[in-house]
Amino acid sequence: MQILPFTLDPHTTAELIDLILYCQNTEAHLGITMAEQPDVLMISDYYQARGGQFWVATQDGHVAGCIALLPVNNHTAVLKKFFTYPQFRGGAVHLGWQLYQTLLTYTQAHQFKRLVLDTPEAEHRSHQFYERQGFKQISFDQLGVAYAFPDRHSRFYALNLA
Repeated sequence: MQILPFTLDPHTTAELIDLILYCQNTEAHLGITMAEQPDVLMISDYYQARGGQFWVATQDGHVAGCIALLPVNNHTAVLKKFFTYPQFRGGAVHLGWQLYQTLLTYTQAHQFKRLVLDTPEAEHRSHQFYERQGFKQISFDQLGVAYAFPDRHSRFYALNLA
């Protein structure tokens, strides 16, 4: 397994789209379209040029997972696009944990003080992961920052990194 920052490549982009839509729609039945998440088609500009990052995990040259960090100000960033195929969850691989640790290392190096995220209310497995990592559920009003996301009865979380 290899986790590296995203580099523009049509093959990787196509496989990322497949992963994201699989997790959102095949597994979670959320009905989210690519039109609702144009950031995936402009990763370099949307994440990397703003001081964030988008990591892609690959195995044998194929996308297995991803995670992104979107800075919204000097102290707060949004955890976004956190997806793995089922065969890489838990077990010996723990790809989600590896991706999350990669993101945390970046937040520390760039001195972010707070992480926030949104996740669909029906995604109980995700809620459990975030809560085990110390995230606290908050209201939308407590986010204190604005960013685009496809709202599917979203639940919001925050983690103080200081």
